[in-house]
Amino acid sequence: MMIRCTALVFCLSLAIVPVPATAQEGDVEEGVDLIEEGAKLLLRGLTEQIEPLMDDLATEMEPKLRAFAEDFMPMLEEFSEMIGDLDMYHPPEKLPNGDIILRRKTPLEVPVPEEGEVEL
Repeated sequence: MMIRCTALVFCLSLAIVPVPATAQEGDVEEGVDLIEEGAKLLLRGLTEQIEPLMDDLATEMEPKLRAFAEDFMPMLEEFSEMIGDLDMYHPPEKLPNGDIILRRKTPLEVPVPEEGEVEL
């Protein structure tokens, strides 16, 4: 008997709940506009909060990046002089032990520019 009463009360409560009217086209467009405006405000707020952090990070990182470039450039120039033209080599290969090798192409594998073609 209790289960029947509960089921009856549940069905009556569903019948009493107002059913929303179908949304008009203007209401849908207005809702989309409000969501779009809210997203813009959210992104603008996040940008305003993150911008000072990014400025601080740039200020902090600049000397470190300059020092890295100053240390790295001589090694890169030495490597460039040792290697020469990269077209003379196959793409780098990683061996199973973790070593990375550059295989030099044989003279027959090196592309020869056609006559009249300008190599840049």
